[in-house]
Amino acid sequence: MKATFPHMGNLYITARALLGGLGLEVVVPPPCTKRTLSLGTQHSPEFACLPLKLNLGNYIEAAERGAEVIVMAGGVGPCRFGYYAQVQREILKDLGYDMEMVVLEPPDAHFSELVDKIKYLCQTDWRRAIQGVRMAWWKTRAVDEVEKRVEWLRPREKVLGTADRIYNRARAAIDAAATRREVELARQQALAELDAVERDPVREAKVVRIALVGEIYTLLEPFMNLDIERKLGRMGAEVVRDLYLSEWINDHLFGGFMRLDSPAKKAKKLAQPYLGYFVGGHGRESVGSVVYFARKGFDGLIQLAPFTCMPEIVAESILPRASQDCDLPVMTMFFDEQTGEAGFVTRLEAFVDMIRRRKEADRRSRAGAMDGA
Repeated sequence: MKATFPHMGNLYITARALLGGLGLEVVVPPPCTKRTLSLGTQHSPEFACLPLKLNLGNYIEAAERGAEVIVMAGGVGPCRFGYYAQVQREILKDLGYDMEMVVLEPPDAHFSELVDKIKYLCQTDWRRAIQGVRMAWWKTRAVDEVEKRVEWLRPREKVLGTADRIYNRARAAIDAAATRREVELARQQALAELDAVERDPVREAKVVRIALVGEIYTLLEPFMNLDIERKLGRMGAEVVRDLYLSEWINDHLFGGFMRLDSPAKKAKKLAQPYLGYFVGGHGRESVGSVVYFARKGFDGLIQLAPFTCMPEIVAESILPRASQDCDLPVMTMFFDEQTGEAGFVTRLEAFVDMIRRRKEADRRSRAGAMDGA
């Protein structure tokens, strides 16, 4: 059984380990490119959100490589994500692709169904399958840790691109690791190399801290968000997301079984004064993140979402009030297939410049107050 899955940032490392551990032959779709986007937009409903279109492009490209089964996560609530599988299945069928679709629904809503789906996919004994699940988890945690270190280092490195070269090598090594010890060695080596990267004191003195929040696919997939983290890093901004891949997997597929210190969990509670109920996706977390990251001393926050994303539109309407209350500048960016990179970069540069000037003005004000005292 040849199985594939949609791309979403570093998910391919997790999915390869997980599906391989279940005894499946894994077909990793090519990384998202303009061809992927073109295939998806050509065959998707015009007003479908961009993640659906990119996922559809992934499936078509995987089918060209012989994939027979699509494994994807499901969803509940107002977000259209829960309806992706049905729409994409019909589109693929109309296009003549004979592909089976297996949807892993969240365990808190469909636990027995999730177990049945895993049993169906499993082509090996349970001992090896459980080892595959554990290996996928170890790799995901290792990649997340290296990624967080890279996000911190990018605005501080002396030779631009050094951290990204180490990051790419680390991802390849973790992806290729066959044992937990190899995963750990790859993680430790990457962190040691990153710690040894020479930093630029001039750039470091000007670093601003920006939180990225919003719809999960837009947050995690660099092709979708026009590689915003790397661009902000080059502009001198340290980036932190409210949600990383391991945290999303833990919340979405493990039912929060692992005790991870996720900002998104705390943000959900902090959103209460502004938005006290579930609106789908991560809309509520986006609102609460303003409070969370303001308290953490961040200089700005950027909300990312696909065009027409209902949960994030709800959040966007509340963010100005939260931004004012918390004195934290917030910018919203929506993406679709028409988003131009030049205008996108201009908006980022303007936002980074604004919060840097604001931070400097605040520093001078504090210094003046101390001198006066």
